[in-house]
Amino acid sequence: MTPKERIYATLKGQPIDRPAVTPIFMAWSANYIGRNYRDYYLNDDVLVQSQAAVVRAFNLDQISTISDPWREASGYGMEFDYPADGVGIPKEHLITDPEDLTKIKPLDIEACDRMKQRVRSVATMAAEFGQTHSVLGWVEGPIAEYADLRGVSETMMDLIDKPEAFMEAGEVLVQNAVSFAAAQIQAGADMIGVGDAVASLVGPELYEEYVLPLEKMLFDGIHKAGGAVKLHICGNISNIVKYMARSGADIIDVDWMVSLEQARRDVGPDITLCGNFDPAGVLLRGTPEEVAQAARECIREADDNFILMPGCEVPPATPEENIRAFCPCKGCLIQEELKLR
Repeated sequence: MTPKERIYATLKGQPIDRPAVTPIFMAWSANYIGRNYRDYYLNDDVLVQSQAAVVRAFNLDQISTISDPWREASGYGMEFDYPADGVGIPKEHLITDPEDLTKIKPLDIEACDRMKQRVRSVATMAAEFGQTHSVLGWVEGPIAEYADLRGVSETMMDLIDKPEAFMEAGEVLVQNAVSFAAAQIQAGADMIGVGDAVASLVGPELYEEYVLPLEKMLFDGIHKAGGAVKLHICGNISNIVKYMARSGADIIDVDWMVSLEQARRDVGPDITLCGNFDPAGVLLRGTPEEVAQAARECIREADDNFILMPGCEVPPATPEENIRAFCPCKGCLIQEELKLR
């Protein structure tokens, strides 16, 4: 069974030889090949080389173009300072008052270098790995992108004070995200990751009324373009995961502070969950044995239709032996659960 076959058999509830393993690597993978995080997200060659290195080293089932939240924001005209080992810092938000919402317009991907970079990364990955591995493209989710352009606090206030303006802007954001996803699918991505982290900060009522319809619109567009969808909302999604199950996402990432057992009860048996041991408290600071035990518990709690990874990104200072403890590679400590011989 190839890694790609393993992932799609999981999504279909079909028999698999072992659970798929898909950790989120960004800065760690750049450091692994001697580059920094800024190199990783600003240079598509470095991103591909970094991702290819960890896929090979740890026998991962998916190669990913996840990088930073600012590619689409750059397309809308925002400018950033880019520190060597951190995420970009906006010089100014695009939307500072209601009149600025008119700046959210259809995007020309060919006119945005950072968006074109991701499409090129997908094409390079697909040429080398696409036959055997899932290739994960990436777009920002509707409320995450709105917050990128507006600011998080201001976004929360807009949901309360002028939700109609948020929804109107959100529809344009979704149309652009669908176009960006479709370009990546055409380049060879079989799945699109959607990062909508800000959604974990809104309550279930606001999520259901305003965020969920936009996510559904986005995921319908991605499916129509031929891709599967992986929804990643960092943070505590315990109170919204049952609504996320109605979004149409094929995979729902579950961060470490969420009970996998409860999430499984909330979403039902058919949706694929992905997670979820603590990337800082366990993966970064624990021993290899503690990492392995946490991974075993995740596999047990999530039951079928499950993909293993830490709850979020692998921290840059994580010891390599801790990664090897749960990945299907030399040094793995969960060989029985992964049926490695």
